[in-house]
Amino acid sequence: MNEQFTSTAVLKAKEGKRTALKEALLELINPTRSEPGCLYYILFEDKNHEGTFYMHEAFRDKAAFDFHIETVHFKNFAVQMDELMSEPIQLIELVKIL
Repeated sequence: MNEQFTSTAVLKAKEGKRTALKEALLELINPTRSEPGCLYYILFEDKNHEGTFYMHEAFRDKAAFDFHIETVHFKNFAVQMDELMSEPIQLIELVKIL
């Protein structure tokens, strides 16, 4: 059985790049939500640490997530990461307990 793939990606903006990172992340939302394997894709910003974003995401399975990271819209975002982010994406994989 293929298990649902759920994760939270932590994305931290470089100094002065908060708005640009937020806009780049917003551009990912609609095309990602349209992917056949996407269950949800929700962007948050840390209320107490401006410029730290969390993308809470769930895909039908790991294959659907792997498809996501190979899409044109994700690759377009990926080429901007070094310019916009102070550190690499931290991907926290989650397992639903209840």
